Amino acid sequence: MSDTNPPAPVDPPPANWRTTWLSRRRLIAGGVGLGLVATTGAAYLLLRGPGSEDAPMVIDKAGTVVSGQTVDRPIVIAANNVTLQRMTVRAGGTAVITVRAGFTGAVVTDSDLHCTTRETDGIVPGHYSATRVNTFGCRHPFVYGPNAPATITNSRQDGRPYPTGTGTLNPDTVPTPTPSGTGGPASPQPQAPPTPLSYWPGPTTTGVPPGTPLRDSGSLNLRKDGQIVSGLNINGCVNVYARNVIIRKSRISCTSTVYALRTYPTARNLVVEDVEINGNRKGSTAVCCADYTLRRVNIHSVGDGPRLGDRTNVVDSWIHDLTRVGNSHNDSLQTTGGADIVVRHNRLDTYNASTRDPMNACLMIGSTIVPLVDNLLFEGNYCNGGNYSIGIRTDLTASNVVIRDNKYGRDYRYGVVARPNHPGITWDRLTNVWFDNGQPVPIR
Repeated sequence: MSDTNPPAPVDPPPANWRTTWLSRRRLIAGGVGLGLVATTGAAYLLLRGPGSEDAPMVIDKAGTVVSGQTVDRPIVIAANNVTLQRMTVRAGGTAVITVRAGFTGAVVTDSDLHCTTRETDGIVPGHYSATRVNTFGCRHPFVYGPNAPATITNSRQDGRPYPTGTGTLNPDTVPTPTPSGTGGPASPQPQAPPTPLSYWPGPTTTGVPPGTPLRDSGSLNLRKDGQIVSGLNINGCVNVYARNVIIRKSRISCTSTVYALRTYPTARNLVVEDVEINGNRKGSTAVCCADYTLRRVNIHSVGDGPRLGDRTNVVDSWIHDLTRVGNSHNDSLQTTGGADIVVRHNRLDTYNASTRDPMNACLMIGSTIVPLVDNLLFEGNYCNGGNYSIGIRTDLTASNVVIRDNKYGRDYRYGVVARPNHPGITWDRLTNVWFDNGQPVPIR
């Protein structure tokens, strides 16, 4: 159920090209062809002409997912929340992939980027995340700056591991140092005011967009690769068995005591965006178990939020109003083992203000089912509540678990983090700070 109207090109063609749109499938432009290529859940325009730098692929429809394509020209992202997955892209010019200014939420996963000249960068200039991206021959594989952030995880440059979360600063965004004037220490800078809670996702930025018409549906079993579910009021639960399924702009109201939304082992690359998940206070887990991405999802009235297995991403989402059932140990997020997990810019309201119950944890990290938690990044989140807001089990086996740049409330029972010095855990002492004053959270 996707919009099949072709998007209008964002970039005007070069002056020497004369273009006329003839149909959804054909364009004649002085001998230059324009093909309309179907993608998972959307369409994009692919220019075919002389020179890749003159003929980029421009993606200008929000929420587009392009999957499994080989592209021999640059890609320009000119829309919000575009996903490129399992791509092979070869290009010269300025960059292989460019995220145009003013657009955010770009995601590149499981892809190979080949720079065909020494002056070509990989992904520029920011406002993207790159997970399991391999770059070859690029001057700078990943470019971003303070005003154009990016997240890089589990990626490689010319076969070598690329440092998680780092990149080459865009020179246009690097702040100029302020000289002290005396040759001595620089004068102390005034402390920035606390970040407002509205910076994180909430009721107006997650779930079904206001005004979206919904059609009633029962429980769903999704078995068709590339299937798109949109605009449904699902009175039941959802099971996903297929690859590249998309669920968007829908409400899931599930009364199961197990899972509201579940991926089975045959599922890959599930994308869930602008969706509400209501557990109806039955004590279910919102999402389980692997190979999914959640964006702008409103999760509430569940026993536990998402379970984080292999290749899971939770971004820009709001998890709140967990349901205590008996002696349950309620977590906004939990992993019992898995690899390649990203949790970024979420609002985790684990504390229940109406009952003054801190619940168990904003994030619980353990390896009780799978023997290792490997490559987990938890950054840019707001977290309030829990016995410990970040629970780290004594028997955890971990590798490259990074927790940084998060803000914490004070409605916990025992502390913000248990065992921050556990092997395999990197707890950034400077960027994990109190929400109310921006000061680093003290740890033992």
